[in-house]
Amino acid sequence: MDAFELLKADHKKVAELFDLLETASGKRKLDVFKRIESELEVHTHIEETIFYPALEKPEETHDLTLEAYEEHKVVKTLLGELSGARSATDEWQAKAKVLRENVEHHVDEEENELFDKADDALSDEEVETLGNRMAAEKARKQGQPIPRATAKSAGKKRAAKPGIISKIADFVGLGSSNAKKIAKKTSAKKKTAGANRPAKAGKSSQAAVSKRSSTKQGSKRASGSKSSVGSTKKSGATTSKKSMKKRTSRR
Repeated sequence: MDAFELLKADHKKVAELFDLLETASGKRKLDVFKRIESELEVHTHIEETIFYPALEKPEETHDLTLEAYEEHKVVKTLLGELSGARSATDEWQAKAKVLRENVEHHVDEEENELFDKADDALSDEEVETLGNRMAAEKARKQGQPIPRATAKSAGKKRAAKPGIISKIADFVGLGSSNAKKIAKKTSAKKKTAGANRPAKAGKSSQAAVSKRSSTKQGSKRASGSKSSVGSTKKSGATTSKKSMKKRTSRR
């Protein structure tokens, strides 16, 4: 599970509950607040025990993470002051608005600053692992079955982010994407050349065979015509000799 998507879903749910809090009245307002308190307690817990510790070491997320811890302290203080109320007085509602403003400010910094820098600092595998751990801990705290990492969530992994060297290589034309294109073109040329060579050889061999057969047939015809001419001459000579003998004997 994507850690950022899980936390964003929590933010959205809490924002919807704050909208409901403003429209509710009387005891209903306190009931909605209890739901907000429960959601925020679990949310801050999984962030402080799993998500934030992974962002303290990277330089790009260190300062924002420490600031997020402090913002959680303010939210927890306001939750404690609001949770003990028996009715939604004007003072209580004013403090509830301050709570919402603090939560919205915290969410804005997380989603628009911290998450972007965390996405650069963490690998895709780390983001997925953190998400699975937070989902399991959240389910445990809420008394729900612990979800398992499914093939569907694994299939939704984002494409790996290219490193600095890969980006430089792509820029100069030596990156993996360009290399793949060149390899495809080369293999395509080889296939075309391989397909054409046998065809040409076959045609040339057929032409050679036809030439040889025609030559042989021509030679046979020539020899046949010569033999017929020779036999005709021989028969003619024999006939003339016989006629000469007959004339001599008659005389």
